[in-house]
Amino acid sequence: MAVRSDEFPANLSDRTLLLQSLLTISQEISAVEPMRILLRKSYAFVIREARLFSILFEELVQDLPVNAFPNSAVLCFEEMHMVMRRIKVLLQDCSACSRMWLLMQVPSISNSFHRLIAELSTLLDIFPAKEIGMSEDLEELLNLIRKQCCYVTSAEFVDPRDSQLRTDVLKMLDDIKRKIVPDHAKLSAIFDNLNLIDSESCTAEILNLEGQVQNQQDRAIALIGLVRYAKCVLYGTSTSGNHAPPPPPSRQRSISEVDVPSDFRCPISLDLMRDPVVVSTGQTYDRSSISTWIQSGHATCPKTGQALAHTQLIPNLKFKNLVATWCRDQNIPFDATDLAVKQNGILQNTAALEVTKMTAAFLVGKLEAAQTDESAQRLVSELRAMSKTDSDSRACIVNAGALPPLVKFLGSRNPTLQIDAVTTVLNLSILEPNKRRILETDGVVSGVVEVLTSGSTWEAKGNAAATVFSLTAVHACRKNLGKKKRVIKGLFHLARLGPTNSKRDAMMAILNLAGDREAASKLIEAGAADLIGELLEPHPEEAAEILEAIAKRGGLPAICAICQAGLVKKLADVMRDGTDRARESAAAALVNVCRKGGSEMAAELAAAEGIERAVWEIMGTGTERARRKANTLLRILRIWSTGAAVPSPAPADNFIRQSTTTRRHVMAA
Repeated sequence: MAVRSDEFPANLSDRTLLLQSLLTISQEISAVEPMRILLRKSYAFVIREARLFSILFEELVQDLPVNAFPNSAVLCFEEMHMVMRRIKVLLQDCSACSRMWLLMQVPSISNSFHRLIAELSTLLDIFPAKEIGMSEDLEELLNLIRKQCCYVTSAEFVDPRDSQLRTDVLKMLDDIKRKIVPDHAKLSAIFDNLNLIDSESCTAEILNLEGQVQNQQDRAIALIGLVRYAKCVLYGTSTSGNHAPPPPPSRQRSISEVDVPSDFRCPISLDLMRDPVVVSTGQTYDRSSISTWIQSGHATCPKTGQALAHTQLIPNLKFKNLVATWCRDQNIPFDATDLAVKQNGILQNTAALEVTKMTAAFLVGKLEAAQTDESAQRLVSELRAMSKTDSDSRACIVNAGALPPLVKFLGSRNPTLQIDAVTTVLNLSILEPNKRRILETDGVVSGVVEVLTSGSTWEAKGNAAATVFSLTAVHACRKNLGKKKRVIKGLFHLARLGPTNSKRDAMMAILNLAGDREAASKLIEAGAADLIGELLEPHPEEAAEILEAIAKRGGLPAICAICQAGLVKKLADVMRDGTDRARESAAAALVNVCRKGGSEMAAELAAAEGIERAVWEIMGTGTERARRKANTLLRILRIWSTGAAVPSPAPADNFIRQSTTTRRHVMAA
């Protein structure tokens, strides 16, 4: 009967299964491929002993009546099974580990192998060989294994070549801390010894190391920087397009390798929210981002523009659980990623920071001197990959002077080069100080706008829209871009015709622009109400949020446009059938419409099918803010039902009445 080695027999009284499982696991360990780069001595010893154990267990299975074994022998077999399973797991972990990280762990891993072999030695010492009637040959084999396990020392598990290589890498990292550029020949020798001999193998090593960063100490962060630097200096940059190759199945994935749902991204940093908190307006942000926003002197909600009643941050535990569940489903670590990060997102590791500076300076210098699109494409692609990683990288790239040379590639006719260039600017804009650097650098904003309106691909246009969204977190940029008809036209075109992800990027940028009164008016003039009417059904959450912002800041022209586009009924439909988030935004938008539109708008809302029931449902099950808005709507509907005038600005009723009459005439025609 076949027994899987990773299954401990459920019925301990079935000694045949236990012994068969020991045979299987010893055979699996003995069949492991020997390491050719690191831990050669450890692997060789363990594999050799496993082969001897497999011979021993095979003879025991074939020649002896297993059910006659004394309990002491069975207990030894059970302990051996546990130890051998641990050996197998350790071998698997080493095989899946990145080479650089494995090199750093050589002393501790060697000690682990030695401890496990010592445990086997102890079990062999107490094994009752005489009591089970073993043959002389088997006793000799048992004694041989016992002696080899007993007399081996921890030093015999460590290869001197590994120790020297580890010392060389640590010295190089120490030199980097002191801003000493690595010697080219020494760097090349280290990477040759690790068999990292080309750009592709270094890229794979970086991805593997990122898995170690998620769960281990910050030394791995410096190692990533060293590998990236060596990759660029020794082997040149990689071919564009290889930004997220599939990760090895044996490790957890980096956050940069997956498409994070837009709802899980912080509206400020665009990064995954790991510590979501709610501000007084009911909006959710990542704690570090909103804390930085408040500490910099802002007293408003970045997303809605509303004044913050207080600066208390309330943990959003329900949302955090949703993010944690998604991370678990995607095989992404959730809690441990910030072990080496300060609250403002800057890594504490000095060596990592210095090697990142060196890499950024090297790439930017090469980019400034690039003579062909092909060489520029490889360099920009590498900057794009580097700018995805962390805040330090984004700061170092901008400080190295990357923005001016990137400008000319925003207008490139090479689609891949253009995508890489605009995506690099997008990644750089995530860091708050970089936003102003981008705004102050000639040609960057206009180049992004050019890509938005005339980009060669939807991907380029979508990433340009995401860049606009990121930059409009800065009030000055929001006002500036909100005045540009080309920006609004480009965003509208993308929101109407682009693929799903690009549509959402455009809609989020429109939402940010709507946070400025003047920009909201420009959006209305450009036909935002009609656009929202088209998008409410396929994208109710984003569309309702935009409409809420426009109704709040767009003035009477916005209410007129909303009325003419028939959006009151559509918003009522969203309140009745939409998601919680969409219903909240729809309720908030209708409150603004009714307050500014007066009785005419209240009458139109009251005529919507099922509106009162929807209002009551939100009052019972919605968020705190949604319940407040629904309560206000209910009061408005009751005032209207009594025949009293719904309070509104003086000119509003006439203004809305005229626009409503006009719309009815058009519908009748």
